[in-house]
Amino acid sequence: MKKFFLFLLLNILFFTNYSFSQEVKILDGDTIKINGETIRFSGIDTPETTYYRKYKQICYLNNQKIYCGEISKNKLIEKIGNNKINCIREENKDLYGRTLAECFVNNESISRYLVKNGYAFDFKKYSKKKYNLDQVYAKENKLGLWTMKFLYPWDWRSKIRKYRKDKTTLNEIEKWMEIK
Repeated sequence: MKKFFLFLLLNILFFTNYSFSQEVKILDGDTIKINGETIRFSGIDTPETTYYRKYKQICYLNNQKIYCGEISKNKLIEKIGNNKINCIREENKDLYGRTLAECFVNNESISRYLVKNGYAFDFKKYSKKKYNLDQVYAKENKLGLWTMKFLYPWDWRSKIRKYRKDKTTLNEIEKWMEIK
């Protein structure tokens, strides 16, 4: 009986049009969608491209406004290219129901790559400083976002939430956001 099921499985795999393809969509610098599953890279954080579908995070390079969330997102798009992504998923999901995972391209951690090149930050609250040495390297070598003035994404989101509740706090955040 076991031989029959093995034979049947092999026939299905080799003699049908079964595909192991991946449909990948980059949502943000630290969030992707693979075949409809939203995956948030655990332990890192990147600037926001949009927050509450309305606010864009701004950084400054030589006093010039830069949409730093877009920079991180584009670096992720470039890194993934047309490569297959493999993820090690965590057991629990985040507050928004997203799968938490560390994902790899060509056996290289995407999270480690983004942090070490300065396009993401070690999210110490969740990472247990897993990417701390990579962040120190990027900061010391002034890579990626470390060439700019910025607010850490978690601080920026906190200020946006505060502003949404109390518009008198605009002066704390107006330099660092644009409203779409």
